[in-house]
Amino acid sequence: MFLTFLITALAFATPREIAISRLLPAAPALAASMWPVLPTILLGTCCLLAMLGLSLVYTDLGTPYTSAAIVAVTLAAAYASHVRLRREEALIQIRLVADTAQKVLMRPLPSRLEDIEIESLYVAAQAQARIGGDFYEAAATPYGVRLLLGDVRGKGLSAVGAASAVISCFREAAHDEADLRGVIHRLETSITRHSAAFPAQDMPERFATALLAEIPRGGGQVRLLNCGHPPPLLVRRGRMRVLEPTAPSPPLHLATLIGDRYRIDTVAFAPGDQLLLYTDGVTETRDRTGDFFPLQDWMRGQDPASPPGLLDRLHRDLLRFSGGRLNDDIAALAVRRPEHRVREHPA
Repeated sequence: MFLTFLITALAFATPREIAISRLLPAAPALAASMWPVLPTILLGTCCLLAMLGLSLVYTDLGTPYTSAAIVAVTLAAAYASHVRLRREEALIQIRLVADTAQKVLMRPLPSRLEDIEIESLYVAAQAQARIGGDFYEAAATPYGVRLLLGDVRGKGLSAVGAASAVISCFREAAHDEADLRGVIHRLETSITRHSAAFPAQDMPERFATALLAEIPRGGGQVRLLNCGHPPPLLVRRGRMRVLEPTAPSPPLHLATLIGDRYRIDTVAFAPGDQLLLYTDGVTETRDRTGDFFPLQDWMRGQDPASPPGLLDRLHRDLLRFSGGRLNDDIAALAVRRPEHRVREHPA
């Protein structure tokens, strides 16, 4: 509207040889990118009335041609506004569906499972993305707290579908299987069946790295089964340790190619200890010079913090390190055994 008044005022104030009035069709064209259909038409009508008013003062402005242009542009702008609104409504619906899918696939974890504090972090590489190939889950089972963190190779709906299959299987297997090897066999079967049911061009290369962790009730230890995943970091009394597996285990959907021998490592997990599980999106975050994020050095320099505080720092420092440009999905779990067990008071 301001543009219409400005063009009209300039048309009256400047010599008619300049023909500022010919810019009036631009007003409804610009309005179509921001306004609904009816205001766009009303603006075009105002431009047409302004052109007719100018023709009463200047009779040689070529009013019929400019007026016809205003009408044509207004009709086209109204249609463009209608199409834009329809697309925006469709995009909103898609985002709502994606948000719902994310809540089902990557549901928020409780801040405490039994006597274990836990926090999760998930950041999509693309600002419009909601879900991706990274996944995590945690469950309080008869065998203790069990954790899953993994990363499906690839992107898009294919990776999301594979991640969904693995998470859904873990939610059942974690309660049914007494041993982590039984859980990983179930996950292997699940992703294999999913890949067979939904074949894709990248099927021979579709696999997932995964890390299973089990913290028995009051056991003072954590059992780890690492299937080709980045090793977790353990902090104890200010000292950081990288928990490399003693023997490699195959990633999911590769057991038929390289064997299904799985090795479980047992590590002490005392009160006050903190465990960080993460996907390779963390360690492969680059700065502007191409250097990778130094996660181990970063972890050594952190003061003791609760799991939420630790992941908040990690997220903030990753954004600062990359200049706000994350090129891969990021998932992480921070787990801590409190030094003093919190007593639950009856309601």
